[in-house]
Amino acid sequence: MSYPFLKGHGTENDFVVLPDPDGSVHGGADGEMAAARVVALCDRRAGIGADGVLRAVRREGGWFMDYRNSDGSVSEMCGNGIRVFARYLHEREGEPFPMEVRTRDGVKVLDEAGDEITADMGTPEVLGDTAVTVMGRTWPARHVSMGNPHAVAFVDNLAEAGPLLEAPEHDDAIYPDGVNVEFVVRRGEHHVAMRVHERGAGETRSCGTGACAVAVVAALADDAPRGTAYRVDVPGGTLSVVWTDDDRVLMTGPAVLVAEGLTDL
Repeated sequence: MSYPFLKGHGTENDFVVLPDPDGSVHGGADGEMAAARVVALCDRRAGIGADGVLRAVRREGGWFMDYRNSDGSVSEMCGNGIRVFARYLHEREGEPFPMEVRTRDGVKVLDEAGDEITADMGTPEVLGDTAVTVMGRTWPARHVSMGNPHAVAFVDNLAEAGPLLEAPEHDDAIYPDGVNVEFVVRRGEHHVAMRVHERGAGETRSCGTGACAVAVVAALADDAPRGTAYRVDVPGGTLSVVWTDDDRVLMTGPAVLVAEGLTDL
């Protein structure tokens, strides 16, 4: 059976978008999407290729972003993905900005910011100190939740972490469901750069929730006043993150739809 798809990205963190308003195309008896289908769609050689799948379903009177990592696992939130999702809803479903999108981490509000999109990612949770290890070398890190778990480690050089082919080692007691790990360097005042290993996807060109976690940790380290905008460079581009006076994290960045068609994967 063929079904429609779209392909999009936010700072080169790329996704397959699956329109499925009534859940009849990709939902099984339990309404869930098969992990095997996600893996097939995300395969960069035999499929469409992506870091994850964004399934657009109507639930409880609104749009729900059913996000899956490229290995088929479920994630609570995806920052670059929700901007791509909003772009799809606006351009293909006619949803106006500002809009609300339901996620596994609650309702998120998105709005236009010129050619880019701003997502209100909610209140961050700074949960303490931890550590991550790559190829036998360990770095101290901060544990931050942006709906999904992050370990943020400042390093002297982004190359120090190696190719990040394997998931960095972490404390399973702190992260029983795995963790996204960000390695960060400073580039200037309120300006950082990062690399990321995402659980369920590996090293990616960008991570929106990771950029938010990085900006929060950097702001705390700098004792920066709330409302300070941080520039976060990722391999796929640049995101702007502001931790507001009312304890919200606003992330702004591009979201582009690049292709659409039919597939029978």
